[in-house]
Amino acid sequence: MPGIVIVGAQWGDEGKGKATDQIGEQVDYTVRYSGGNNAGHTLVVNGQTYALHLLPSGILNPNCIPVIGNGVVVDLDVLFEEIEGLEARGVESASRLLVSANAHIIAPYHQVIDRVTERFLGNRKIGTTGRGIGPAYSDKINRLGLRIQDLLDPSILEQKVVAALEQKNYLLVKVYNRAAIRPSEVTEHLLSFADRIKPMIADTARVLNDALDENKVVLFEGAQAHHLDVDHGTYPYVTSSNPIAAGACIGAGVGPTRIDRTIGIAKAYTTRVGEGPFPTELLDADGEKLRVAGREFGTTTGRPRRCGWFDALVVEQAVKVNAFTDIFLTKLDILTGWEQIPVCVAYEVNGVRIERQPMTQSDFHHAKPIYEYLPGWTEDISSARRFEDFPRNTQAYVRRLEELISVRISGIGVGPDREEVVMLHDLI
Repeated sequence: MPGIVIVGAQWGDEGKGKATDQIGEQVDYTVRYSGGNNAGHTLVVNGQTYALHLLPSGILNPNCIPVIGNGVVVDLDVLFEEIEGLEARGVESASRLLVSANAHIIAPYHQVIDRVTERFLGNRKIGTTGRGIGPAYSDKINRLGLRIQDLLDPSILEQKVVAALEQKNYLLVKVYNRAAIRPSEVTEHLLSFADRIKPMIADTARVLNDALDENKVVLFEGAQAHHLDVDHGTYPYVTSSNPIAAGACIGAGVGPTRIDRTIGIAKAYTTRVGEGPFPTELLDADGEKLRVAGREFGTTTGRPRRCGWFDALVVEQAVKVNAFTDIFLTKLDILTGWEQIPVCVAYEVNGVRIERQPMTQSDFHHAKPIYEYLPGWTEDISSARRFEDFPRNTQAYVRRLEELISVRISGIGVGPDREEVVMLHDLI
C-alpha cells in the first residue's frame, strides 16, 4: 500500500489530469475506474500538450503501469486512436496498458441511441456528449452488455449483439424512424480489434490487489467529478457511473480497506459543462473573463464551459461524502487581476440562509449565492514554487478556502505545465 483515489470535487474539468500526472511520478499503477471517453484530461509536459479521453493520465509516466478497470466503458475506436496518437509522439508506456476483462464495450449502436434520445428530449435534454456512455451503462445494468472478454469468443459476442439489437432496432425503427442496425456489421467491426486488444486483457482486480499486497502504490483516477455522480450528483444532470471515491472499490475491484488517501481536485473558481444547477454561474463580463483566461472549453467536446466563482458549499459537500484527506487546488493563477474575489459561503433559499448544500434538487435549483469578498492580487504567481512566494492576499485566499471546506489544501496549480505547482504537503 498505499491506495490513493483522486476525485473531482466540483462538476468536472478541475484539472484531475494535471494532478494525477503530478502524483503519478511516484506511483506504480494508475487506474481509470469509471466513465468512458466522455472524460477529457489535458496534460502539458515539457511544453507539449496531451489530450486524453479514455487512457489513465499516468500513462505519460514511463515507470507506471496504466490500467482500465472493470467500471469503465470502452470505445475501442477511441482506445486505439489514443494509443496510436501517443505512440506517434514517442510515448511507449501505452504498450504496458492493461484492460479489465470485465470492462464493458461501447458499441456503435450505443452512440446512435445516445444521439437520437437526446434530441428526442428537446428542452429536457441532459447535455450528454453523445458518445454512447449512458446507453452502454444501461445495457450493463439490464444485462445486455458486451464485455471486453467477449472479444475472445466470437460466437458469444455475436449472440450478445443479436440480443441487444432486437430491442434497439425496434426502438430505432418504430419510435425514432431510423434504419435498423445489422448485427453482423457490429460484430465484424468489434472483432476487428480482437487481436490488438488480446495482449492487454487481464484480471485487473487480481493484478491491483497483488500489487497492493506487495506495497506498490496504486493511484485510482475517477472520470468526471463528485457532483456528476449518478447517485450523489445533481441528478438527472449527471454521468452514468460513480466517480466518487467509493466508486474506486467497485470500478477497480479492491476493498475499502485498500484506500489510504482520497484527494479532491478543485478549481480556484467553478465551471460546469452541460445542463443543471449552478448557483455561482456568471453570465456577465467576469464569467467571460474567467472563460477566456482559463481556456474553459471542453477537452472532449470543445463546448464553452459555464463559469462562476468558487462555491465552498459544493466543495464541502464533496469533502464530506468522499472523506477527502487533501485538496489539490488548480488554476489559482487565473484569478490574478481581480480587485475583489467573491467566494460563495452560503445560499439563500426561499428567503432562508443555509450554509450547506440543499438536500433537494428543487431547493438547489433556486439557491441564490451569498458571497464573502476577499481582496485580490495583481502579481503574476505562475513562477511561485513555495507558498511563501505568493502575495499576501493570495495566501489569505487559500487559507480562507481551507477554513470553508474543512480540509487542508496540499497542492496548488499555478499554470498549465507540469512544473507549475506549489506543494504544501506530500500526497503520498
